[in-house]
Amino acid sequence: MGTKRRTPEQVAVMRRAGRVVALMHEAVRAAAVPGATLAVLDQAASEVLEQSGATSNFLGYHGYPAVLCASPNDTVLHGVPNGSRIEEGDLLSIDCGAVIDGWHGDAAFSMVVGGEAANPEAAALIRTVEAALAAGIAALRPGGRVGDVARAVTAVAREAGCDVVKHYVGHGIGRQMHEEPDVPNLWPFDGPNPRVRAGMCLAVEPIITAGRARVATEEDGWTVKTLDGSLAAHAEHSVHITPDGPVILTAL
Repeated sequence: MGTKRRTPEQVAVMRRAGRVVALMHEAVRAAAVPGATLAVLDQAASEVLEQSGATSNFLGYHGYPAVLCASPNDTVLHGVPNGSRIEEGDLLSIDCGAVIDGWHGDAAFSMVVGGEAANPEAAALIRTVEAALAAGIAALRPGGRVGDVARAVTAVAREAGCDVVKHYVGHGIGRQMHEEPDVPNLWPFDGPNPRVRAGMCLAVEPIITAGRARVATEEDGWTVKTLDGSLAAHAEHSVHITPDGPVILTAL
């Protein structure tokens, strides 16, 4: 399980897909001004895909109706872009992906609409999830195990007084957006804990909450929210494991 190793040529194509994802993130950040609708953000990301000659791995995935997952405030993930407007101080999490020549990229980020000063609590949560992502990526070393990511993410989150969402995890990535192995975020965990090997490509994807990480899916079958209404933040990169350690594929 989880031992698929990518050739340098395959990783090069995944890097191209990852760069498109990074460009989508840039476009969405620029469009995410107070008063903008979530649908406008989805359109901005769609235009990057079209200009780049890439396709979306979110649109149509198990029937998902959009290019982005756009999740404000207490929405944990899978928020469907619609006509609702974002306002100054909202915490907004964005997840999206791209496919080039059958190879996938997938990444997520969180931001404060209107700038960090508009919501210091949200800004602090985002800094924590970004630190958890960095720690999780750094833990991916050949010969280690995917559970090392969970140890690192949980340690960062708990030190900041945050909770870690259990049931949504990172994953292998390549010819499919979601492949084996799962890459858990919460330590300890039950389940497989395969070794990390050079050549693997994995998506590291911590999701944390300011309150308790108990969540529920809304009636639309997609939108996942915290039960206590607390803020949630989400960050993700697709990563290639080299003999010298991890290399991020979804950054400019």
